[in-house]
Amino acid sequence: MMNILITIFKNICCLFILIMPVVATAQEKAWMYLQAKDSLFNPDFSAIGDHIVYNGNDAELSDVLQKYKIYQFKKTFKKAKKEDLNKTFFVVTNDAFLLEDLLQRAPHLFKSGQLISPEAMRIFEPNDYGVTSTVGANKGVQVNLDYFDFLQVPKAWYYTTGSRSTIIGISDAMVDTTNIEFKGKTTILRTSHTAKGHGNDTAGIAAAQGNNSYGVPGVCYDCSVYATDYGRFKDLDQLLELSRAGAKVINCSWVGRTYYQTAQDSINEMYKNGTIVVAAAGNDDWSKTKGKKRYYPASYENVISVASVSYKHDKVEENIKLSKKGNHYAENIKGFLGRTVGFRDKENLKEPFSYPVSLTTLNPDVDLVAPSSGQFRISKWMLEDEIEYIWEASSPTAPLVTGTIGLMFSLYPCLPPDEVESILKLTAWNIDSIGDNIKYKGNYGAGALQTGDAVEMVYQMAAEDETVTIDNQNFSRWDFKLTTYSKKTILKNQRFTDAATFNLTSKNQIVLSENTILKPNTEGSIHLKIDPTLEKECELQLRDPNILKK
Repeated sequence: MMNILITIFKNICCLFILIMPVVATAQEKAWMYLQAKDSLFNPDFSAIGDHIVYNGNDAELSDVLQKYKIYQFKKTFKKAKKEDLNKTFFVVTNDAFLLEDLLQRAPHLFKSGQLISPEAMRIFEPNDYGVTSTVGANKGVQVNLDYFDFLQVPKAWYYTTGSRSTIIGISDAMVDTTNIEFKGKTTILRTSHTAKGHGNDTAGIAAAQGNNSYGVPGVCYDCSVYATDYGRFKDLDQLLELSRAGAKVINCSWVGRTYYQTAQDSINEMYKNGTIVVAAAGNDDWSKTKGKKRYYPASYENVISVASVSYKHDKVEENIKLSKKGNHYAENIKGFLGRTVGFRDKENLKEPFSYPVSLTTLNPDVDLVAPSSGQFRISKWMLEDEIEYIWEASSPTAPLVTGTIGLMFSLYPCLPPDEVESILKLTAWNIDSIGDNIKYKGNYGAGALQTGDAVEMVYQMAAEDETVTIDNQNFSRWDFKLTTYSKKTILKNQRFTDAATFNLTSKNQIVLSENTILKPNTEGSIHLKIDPTLEKECELQLRDPNILKK
């Protein structure tokens, strides 16, 4: 018999099965992207009060622009296809009709454009966000942080950029506390060696200071950092010290090959203490592991294990290259588990697949995947003043998750630690249908990390006028737990089957919408509970308190 328990308190209406309408809100300003025909085109503007005015000599462009208020008109790499790099502009104006006007009256300059939806306008960028910045000022190092765009990090920053009261633990090599990115926010519990800047890399990805017109921002850039050494495989004593010092999340971008029960006991103690441990799954590729090898601490229970996924190009044909041997291949294609992609149909370049040697370690203990290839290597810039991007590794994937968890706790300090992993998995991007990923099913976790969606779900769970939507995933294992105070919690196109357990407690309505399947076996269970007496233990700590009024 299906093991489903639905508990409904008095004076609460039953579960509703319906389709929710989409509601759009009016915006005072219009945002858009424009693609120019020539990469050399870069119009000059001067500031006048709260807007800018075109200074160029193109009569048609001048005639159009003078009818509108222009607030921003700048080049960006965001949303720019390979052929449109240095041709894409981000524009903010007082009237969305500017887009059509420019395309009709200045076709000698612009070939296409797109309006940005009101939902996509809910972002925040610091002033050191790099070449894909739009609303940010881009005063830091000029590098491509498009992997943050893939993760929707600016969407997360709309709600929070972190808090000094949220401590991120870094168990790794040395973190340079004299560098501007870490100065004044970092405490060293135990010293470590340089290791070619590995500690700076992991700490920087998770929490390098942002909005300081220097370098690049980390994911949780206003969080504090406590740093220690790494290893101590038998007891993980240095991690326990971090947990006891108040770290909400600890990053471990290193591996050992041996399981120790004493180490598992330490992990369990940290978990009970409210500390989440995140670890890199390992760098050995599929041809060596076949999904059978476990590395630690990633494969301990109560640890979030993270492997690598590609993120950059939307389609395979956008980045096809030719090897020295004359073979075609593609590189860094969004959603593929491998860094490089081959073709079973070599003649027509069809049936793409990930080369097994280009995968990082996958196994049943992996919980999430996140970008590594293409990440900016912060340590190289700090130590040698050189710009370099990471080839591939699992080490830089873990701090993306670590920083995301820091944001989640910063936004809602009362977030139950045992709900963190559930939120990350429920909001992950399902990559089952990409390339040949399905052959590795069960070894790459819930899918690709989506920082923006995870942080937004935390906001929606705690905001009483919001709606939480759980959708587009297919889970047959793992334990999920959520507590929501929102006006509605909707399950849509969502499956919990077999050994999956799902425990949802909501203050208000629970809606089972279309294509929702709740069918656990004897090892799984579904508990849906409405409790009108639920009260939050604290309030949301928003970057901008006015968000609640919007």
